[in-house]
Amino acid sequence: MNTHVVIMAGGIGSRLWPLSTPDVPKQFIDILGVGRSLIQLTVDRFAPLCRPENFWVVTGEKYVNLVKQQLPEIPEDQILAEPEGRNTAPCIAYASWKIQRKDPEANIVVTPADALVLRTEEFAATIAKALEFTEERDAIVTVGIAPTRPETGYGYIHAAEALRGQLVKVSEFKEKPDLDTAIGYLEDGHYFWNAGIFVWNVNTIVTELRNYAPQIAGVMDELAPSLFTAGEQEELRRLFPTCEKISIDYAVMEKSPRIYVIAEDLAWSDLGSWGSVMTHLKADEDGNAAVGQDVRLFNSNNCLVHVASEKTVVVEGLDGYIVAESKDRLLICRLSQEQHIKEFSA
Repeated sequence: MNTHVVIMAGGIGSRLWPLSTPDVPKQFIDILGVGRSLIQLTVDRFAPLCRPENFWVVTGEKYVNLVKQQLPEIPEDQILAEPEGRNTAPCIAYASWKIQRKDPEANIVVTPADALVLRTEEFAATIAKALEFTEERDAIVTVGIAPTRPETGYGYIHAAEALRGQLVKVSEFKEKPDLDTAIGYLEDGHYFWNAGIFVWNVNTIVTELRNYAPQIAGVMDELAPSLFTAGEQEELRRLFPTCEKISIDYAVMEKSPRIYVIAEDLAWSDLGSWGSVMTHLKADEDGNAAVGQDVRLFNSNNCLVHVASEKTVVVEGLDGYIVAESKDRLLICRLSQEQHIKEFSA
């Protein structure tokens, strides 16, 4: 099996300010204090399924050096530098046209760089099953996460059958719901969180992009003669910004009849907020969680403290707060108000 893994690493993670910034976004940060950044953990997760020379990273031009530093095992010409972000459909199209040129029999997994999966063995088994399915079929598989709570921050996948660990047809994709709707999804049992992880063979996705995103496919065809040449980046700078700015979900997934889902409880999170980070850190008896070398909490409850390892930090008398520090930036914010962090830091 010619497995390739495409890691999308262009986001800026603004909800995790001040740790994540446009200069060093969350995928390049050791958010959980485990000694590995999120993008490094992503590579670790797929290492049992894919050789290092078959990994690809699509990222912004300003992050190429960060990728090289953190992932030296990935071939330099497989770090693809977008001149500007155009959402996930152009990103995936660019990688797919490149991979098809290099390996016309490629079977591909596309994944975000900044998610967390704790059940890594179950995850590898799920992806392997999906790859086996797409190797022999003209099909697209999306990975669903069996929901553990009525989450309003994720999109959902509605499956024809509520079967975990098996490939079933997707009925429809649902946008982020309100709380009552999310409760209904959980009770129904046919709804899964959309992890944004896709599996397909390269010819299937190129065909589907031609069918449902012809403008983007046309740009890629114009770019094609320069692929793997010295003039590729210059042509990319000229052509890529002309791509329609659209997600792969809207461009292909919601239109194609070839979509299947495989769903499991993988202890997955997109780590899109400080609250979600807190759920994956060990808490003390007062509900406090901390990342840092010397963090001391007194008379405090349900707080998250995230600081540079060499600093001593003392917190007293807080309940339900985020205290996060990075270089010259400090955030002290109620957890209940974290949805406003993007506004506070603008």
